[in-house]
Amino acid sequence: MKPDRYQDPYLPGHGDRRYAVRHYDLALDVSVAGNHLSATAKLSIEAREELDTITLDLRGLTVRRVLVDGKPSRKWRHSAGRLIVGLGHKVKAGGAVTIEVGYSGNPRPVPGIHGAAGWEELTDGVTVASQPQGAPSWYPCNDYPGDKATYRIRVGADQAYRVISNGVLTSTSRRSSRVVWTWEQREPMATYLATLQIGRYAVLPLPAPARVNGGSGGGNGGGNGGSNSKVPVLEVLYPSRKKAPTLKAFARQTEMVEVFTRLFGPYPYPAYRAVITDDVLEIPLEAQTLTIFGTNHLNPGWENERLIAHELAHQWFGNSLTATRWQDIWLHEGFACYSEWLWSEHTGRASAGRQARTHWDKVNKLPKDLVLGDPGPLLMFDDRIYKRGALTLHALRVKLGDKVFFEMLRAWTKARAHKGVDTPRFIAHAEGFAGRSLAAFFDRWLWRKSLPDLPN
Repeated sequence: MKPDRYQDPYLPGHGDRRYAVRHYDLALDVSVAGNHLSATAKLSIEAREELDTITLDLRGLTVRRVLVDGKPSRKWRHSAGRLIVGLGHKVKAGGAVTIEVGYSGNPRPVPGIHGAAGWEELTDGVTVASQPQGAPSWYPCNDYPGDKATYRIRVGADQAYRVISNGVLTSTSRRSSRVVWTWEQREPMATYLATLQIGRYAVLPLPAPARVNGGSGGGNGGGNGGSNSKVPVLEVLYPSRKKAPTLKAFARQTEMVEVFTRLFGPYPYPAYRAVITDDVLEIPLEAQTLTIFGTNHLNPGWENERLIAHELAHQWFGNSLTATRWQDIWLHEGFACYSEWLWSEHTGRASAGRQARTHWDKVNKLPKDLVLGDPGPLLMFDDRIYKRGALTLHALRVKLGDKVFFEMLRAWTKARAHKGVDTPRFIAHAEGFAGRSLAAFFDRWLWRKSLPDLPN
């Protein structure tokens, strides 16, 4: 195992920053009844420094073979969830190498301090939600959020099941009683956002969102987002035994896309799917180009409506713009939480300012032991990350004014589309629009445990 400095500091034992994966080509054969996986993964890798070994993350599965540039590796070892591959030669920084791994077994979630994550067997199907440490439960990878790659995911399954993954479905082919589904994620994606959903699903197409050509102001869904030249395909996939009319909670999904496009800029992908598993889930689970919901999220009402808005917003904040290190998780969850308040403002339920005041009062009653800009592994998913992150954004909105604030957000999503982000970069970006230093502002909101007063 390489020294800790190469690994993700919030997830020891995951990731290796000495290299970047540029493309994953996954070919999987899945037996749902036996929860068995037989697979081949081909990784196109670029060295960031001189290497003679590559360390991959893969847990709970058996490696059968390893090839380096098409030839069998003479030296590899798989233990404790790390696959260390000897390259047989040195690869200089900037050089490329291809590693192919054949593996199989009964996949299961990867344990972690926040609970298990990754491949999960359902009553009649499979769901994969990997945040933060679950990606190695089903494919060998460089498991840290700063390494984004394109994907092709081919999955063979019994014809009774539909297979859903990231990006665009490019083909299906029938082979006897099985169907092979090929999905391509052409925009770079972090490992934890790769997903697989297998079940007896029916498809409900949603109305296409209108092209967004501007407007003015920030409140009530306004803002000049420019032209959204690509209209995404919107769908809800639901258990085939259920009836589509039961999906009332998703009735405003198209409108949400239109509102967030005005506020944040063009939707970053060609499609967005809400997948309703035939099981109860404690919370919705995000992935790139789709979100997984449970049957308990079907009922209309604000609690489910805000979750639907929250997960949609992650397509911009978390998926297109991905924190390169987990300590900056507020750049995902704070933005998605504030999107709930913006949706509330648009619908006339309560303004973002009123939502901010309500949640400031609640957070102020909680312990003051969290630093938003670096909460530590144990607190990275604490609800205060979500709420304090949203409060920080609302305070910044008040400081900059609506016009500048929403211009700043749209410029942020455009400049960093499909790239990594971190807190220092966001601060510099915001200061560029403020035209002055915001060091004191961000120091109070991001680096102190005390809760700043909420501006009017």
